[in-house]
Amino acid sequence: MKLNNVILLSEHSAVDTNRLDIDIEDGKVRRVRPSEHVASEPPKVLLPALCHPHIHLDKPFVLTCNNNNNNNNNNPSENYPDYSDLLPETGSFDEALSNTSKAKERYSKEDLYLRGSQLLAESYKHGVTSLRAFVEADHVTGVLPLTTAIQLKSEFSHLLEIQICVFAQDPLFSGTYGEANRSVIASLLKDHARSVQALGTTPYVEESREKSLQNIDWAIETAVRYGLHLDFHLDYNLFQPSPSNQPLTFSVIELLQKQDWLGLADKSKTVVLGHCTQLTTLSNLDLEQLAGTIIQSRLPIYFVGLPTSDMFMMGRSTSATNTPQARLRGTLQVPSMIKDLGMSACISVNNVGNAFTPFGTGDPLQLASWGVGVYQAGTISDAMILYGCVSWLAKRAIGVEGEAGYRDIIEGQSLRGMLLISNKEHTRLPGGANGSELKIPARQRTSFKDIVWDPPDVELRSIVI
Repeated sequence: MKLNNVILLSEHSAVDTNRLDIDIEDGKVRRVRPSEHVASEPPKVLLPALCHPHIHLDKPFVLTCNNNNNNNNNNPSENYPDYSDLLPETGSFDEALSNTSKAKERYSKEDLYLRGSQLLAESYKHGVTSLRAFVEADHVTGVLPLTTAIQLKSEFSHLLEIQICVFAQDPLFSGTYGEANRSVIASLLKDHARSVQALGTTPYVEESREKSLQNIDWAIETAVRYGLHLDFHLDYNLFQPSPSNQPLTFSVIELLQKQDWLGLADKSKTVVLGHCTQLTTLSNLDLEQLAGTIIQSRLPIYFVGLPTSDMFMMGRSTSATNTPQARLRGTLQVPSMIKDLGMSACISVNNVGNAFTPFGTGDPLQLASWGVGVYQAGTISDAMILYGCVSWLAKRAIGVEGEAGYRDIIEGQSLRGMLLISNKEHTRLPGGANGSELKIPARQRTSFKDIVWDPPDVELRSIVI
């Protein structure tokens, strides 16, 4: 393969006016030289590939799969369940939890495989080469979502680096099935230890703060024992902090130190905190103190903002006087956390087409583009941060390092994990009454701002392997 007239963008080169010709053989760079094709063809852009640091593999497209209408299935009602009765009516978080629990009761191997493979295929098409896939484990799902994820991981391994995160959405220390849920996860980790890379829990679903702390404590201990990354869904509310209602983020830091995470955990393992919308209610001083505590502790803590889900779920009316115009819209201010507070953070798609996020796609660049408005991040440097949030910063959060794109292209280097975006010379449209074709000079994408502010069409993207 020959890549001519290439602009190289990376973490350390946001704008590059040099054009390169790159010869590739067996997936590795064999020769790099100044381009001889600048005047003869539109430039291509080569840049780090994209990453889902937080996405649910067993729940995509539950509300949009339409599998019950697929006439090619031998027995669609059994193998491909109908979820149409679970469409949101209020859109509340409690409704999403309830409807998701009902959906899990209908899961089948064929259904999980189809929806999961569709998500992975769509993600790869959009430029994703690595992801952390959450699969729920409890007394209802049993082993099925995990074994399906293991199969998908194997079949997509030549395209995607998939981390499997065994995830407890339901309580582990309270409610009727807390102990049973905990037992299921312990059994799955024991039986499938080599296939699992991360453990995730949802401490805020427990019935009390004491139980939430037990959840966190157990998760830390278990992650250390099995050598896993740790990933919490945390502080998913917009309550003003009080002495009895401090964000659990502070407790995670304290318990990680108490259990000596730095001394006992594998040095390559990270701790990810997703959602954390309650942190948006803290004062600037409190946020600065939180950032200082994390930095001083040297704990490998990374925050993942999930704006598509957060903006849909948070800030709902709680009384007749709380008008829609007055509601808070809660999601972590990720660019500010990075620029102003020095924290490690990124963003992710999270859910696609289910009760928690009944819209969207598996496209991280669409998310980054939406972030320009959500975060009011419209500068050129913001564009680079937003791209990093769905690329190299996301990879670091889940412990994926060493991929191409963080440095200059050198001979002998593999290009696996890089994204090639081609530019067209013209956009061609059907002609009018006289039949003449319309040929419009196409805008050329040459920098991060072009790609984040106006993501290229899907058909313009291809992965370099």
